[in-house]
Amino acid sequence: MDASAFALAHGVRRTRETLDGWQRRPWPVLREWILGSLAAACMLLFAIWIVSLIEPAHGPAQLLRPPFLVGDPGDAVRIFAHNLLVLTLHAMACVAGFIAGSSLPLQAPYRSGISRRVHEAGRRIAIAFVVAATGFSLSLQAYALGMSVAHAAGSLHVSSGLLLLGLLPHALPELVALFLPLAAWIIASRRGEWEQLLAATLVTVAVAVPILMVTAVWEVYVAPHVLGPLLGYA
Repeated sequence: MDASAFALAHGVRRTRETLDGWQRRPWPVLREWILGSLAAACMLLFAIWIVSLIEPAHGPAQLLRPPFLVGDPGDAVRIFAHNLLVLTLHAMACVAGFIAGSSLPLQAPYRSGISRRVHEAGRRIAIAFVVAATGFSLSLQAYALGMSVAHAAGSLHVSSGLLLLGLLPHALPELVALFLPLAAWIIASRRGEWEQLLAATLVTVAVAVPILMVTAVWEVYVAPHVLGPLLGYA
């Protein structure tokens, strides 16, 4: 068996063993992921609020679609598809961590020269890449969403904090679901449990997808009825 085939077989075996172990005691693992994801979601929401305070209130605002007006099934599909794309990107980071942290080191002894050094440095490269990509993504999201909140709050003549409060019922669980793979990646990488990352990808995506479906429906059909009375518009 060559190095690649051995690494693949080892990864599949470890993934099955990890899933079997989690199936017997799922809550401790899920609790850590949820708490980590919740912390990331709260930090992003705080950053969005800060940006909304700094950003001028005047500007284009999309008030004629969800969550400000009741939408249709097409809106729910659009929101879910967008969130599914973000979840896929986060899950790919988890898979990349599994490959770099578990598969590449197993193949390193069978390599030589530059190829061997790359395989041996896989974990450090994966950490640097995910940290840089995640930091850039969160900064971009905080700025873009902060501007949107500021402009919408200005158009509705309410505070950005009150608007964010009205969005929390769907925004918070949505962000928690989206950050689950990254939370699993951070926890596993800190403990050196790289071989668990493929199993973590499968479980976090399976947990996140139904949540994203519910939050998309909430944003389209329920959120307008929450925001209207809260913000004082018909």
